[in-house]
Order: sequence, then C-alpha cells, then structure tokens
Amino acid sequence: MAAPPPIRALLLAVNELLRKRRYHTTLALLKGFRNGAVYGAKIRAPHALVMTFLFHSGSLQEKLRAILQATYTHSSCLACFVFIYKGLCTLQSHVQGKTYQVHSFLAAFIGSFLVFRKDNNINNQICMYLLSRVLFGLCRLGVKKGYLPEPKWNPNPLLSATVWGLVLWLFEYHRTTLQPSLQSSMTYLYEDSNVWHDISDFLIYNKCRPSK
Repeated sequence: MAAPPPIRALLLAVNELLRKRRYHTTLALLKGFRNGAVYGAKIRAPHALVMTFLFHSGSLQEKLRAILQATYTHSSCLACFVFIYKGLCTLQSHVQGKTYQVHSFLAAFIGSFLVFRKDNNINNQICMYLLSRVLFGLCRLGVKKGYLPEPKWNPNPLLSATVWGLVLWLFEYHRTTLQPSLQSSMTYLYEDSNVWHDISDFLIYNKCRPSK
C-alpha cells in the first residue's frame, strides 16, 4: 500500500536533507545518539531479563519494571555518551584544524565523567567489561610496538587459571568485594547446589516453591 502524497513528499525532503554534506557532522551526532540508545537496549534488555527472573524475587510487575528501568538506564547513558564523545572529537578537530590521537582520550574522559560518574551496578558492569578489554588491548599494543616481548607460549591457560582462582577465593572469603550480580551468579552455582529437599528442587527448581 503506497503512502499518501504528503507522506511521500515529507520522506523525499528528509532524504534530501540527509544527503547534504553540510549537515553531515550534526547528523552524525544524532545517529550516534540513536545507535547508542539501540545498542544499549539490545545489550541490557536480555541480560536484565535473565538476571531478574533468575535471581530476583517479587511480582511479575515488579520484575518487568526492574527490567525496563535497567534497560532505559543503560540505553540512555550510552546514547548520551556517544553524542558527547562524537561532539567533543569534532569540536577539538575543528579548533585545532586536524585530528590528534589525544582527542579520542579527552573526549571519552570528559564524556564518561559526565555520564557514567554515578556509582551503580550498570555503570560498574560497563566499566569492568571495558577494563578487561582495555588491559588485553594494551598488552597487545605493547607487544606490537615492541615494548613487551612476544610470548613464546600461549598464556591463556595460566591467565584463565589465575583469574578463576582469584575470583573463587574472593567469593569464598571476601564476597562483598565482588559486584552484586557476580555474587548472585556464584551463589547460584556454588552454594545453592548444596541444598535440596526432594526431586523438585534437585532437578526442576533451584529452591522449593513456598507452599500456598
């Protein structure tokens, strides 16, 4: 079914505007905001859905509200950060006449300070996710630039063993130092598996449902 003539005319005008190079920088900021919102929602919604129904108690309405709130927080923060980052990169390049590597760091530093400064679970999860990848990236960059010797053997087995050893030690003896969602996951895996009453909470459910 074809769109009405006024709608087609509006779409043509919008598409013509989007093709104009003079507006490319501004439109790139808007699309960055859009992509940040969409990506944040795609990443957070499935994670919040699983974690909420797996570990959280409460009514269905309360669980759905928690999922929507977490999704909105992640999506809106990432959208704002992308907008600020791209805007500051563009501004620095315009002021200095060219692009320098430090522009990316400064723009992200300021953007993160403005958007992700609150101490909450979502911001902490994002930071820890990025931290692990930054450390890997810096190690690879060090090898690439010649600052670090290239390993003569695969370090992954030793790295994995060390990480798992440390995280389980922290969980068993210094649990409160771990992020809450990680505590919940490990409790489910290593402690809830020690308790059952019959076949229902041995194979079907993790815990006995309260009798009505």
